[in-house]
Formats: sequence, structure tokens, C-alpha cells
Amino acid sequence: MQRQIDKIILTVEPLTAQAFSLFGDVIERDGSDFFLINNGSTRRYHELANVDVEDQSGKAIISIFEATPLEYPLTIKMVERHPLGSQAFIPLLGNSYLIVVAQKGENPKSKNLKAFISNGKQGVNYHKGVWHHPILALTEHDQYLIVDRAGTGNNCEEHYFDDNDVVVLNRP
Repeated sequence: MQRQIDKIILTVEPLTAQAFSLFGDVIERDGSDFFLINNGSTRRYHELANVDVEDQSGKAIISIFEATPLEYPLTIKMVERHPLGSQAFIPLLGNSYLIVVAQKGENPKSKNLKAFISNGKQGVNYHKGVWHHPILALTEHDQYLIVDRAGTGNNCEEHYFDDNDVVVLNRP
């Protein structure tokens, strides 16, 4: 006897600090406190997220990813997590992009996935151990500054959903 296929259509919601708080930090200037530096010529929006990479003698690194859109509607087949460090994505070209996440835990459930859309001025910092889909660009050759962990240990784990758990993400 075949198991019934459960099909979930993800609802994409705007990315806000409150809605995203279970998964990490929203990195954005709007609504953030600042103080003046450089003789008053520069606003410093201080400590918008914390880099957490020191497990097993890890170190923070900065990279640039260039990504192109996947085909939509997209069936979400897997998510990944980084158990030894946080991972931040900051858009460099001002383009909106999608974010799919699930809370920390051993085996994420497809029914618990959440989808967000960045306004192109917002980055995200996934907390250590938070499940997320790899980058979901909406624009050809989009670029992101990544603050990530380098060091010993396995810092990328993947989880594949059962073929009967179909999660679909439509392009907004």
C-alpha cells in the first residue's frame, strides 16, 4: 500500500526581525540604532548580528557567492544546517531573494518549513544549527557577501525529505 503524498505550498511572507527571530538575525539598517563615528560623517549601525564560529577552533571568513535563480515552482527536496557556526548572507546588488528555513532540531519536518522574501536591503544570519535551503536568488548572477566558518569538523549537514513529503515554493 502506498503512502499518500502530502503536498504543502509554502506561503512567502515578508522578512522581518520578529518573524525570523527563531532562525537567526535580520541584518538591516532600517529601524536599527546607530551612532556617529569619523568626526560625525558616518553612521555606524553596530552589531546587527553576531558571528558564532569558534567551535572546534573555527575562524570567521568572508566570501562572495554568485547565484542564479532555480526553476519555479520549486520543489523543496532538502535543507542544510551548519552545526558549528552561524552563516550570514548579505545581498550586494540590492535584489530580493527567497529564504526557506526550519528550526533547530535533529530531523526537520517539511510541514514546519517557513519561507520569507528579503527586500534586497536585508541580509540574514542563520544561527548555528538552523536548517535552511541553499541560496534562492531571484535575479541572474546575483551576488551575496557571506560571513561563514572555516576550520576543522563537519559544518554542513544535509537533510532530504521523503518523496511523499512534497513542499512547493512558488516565485512571488
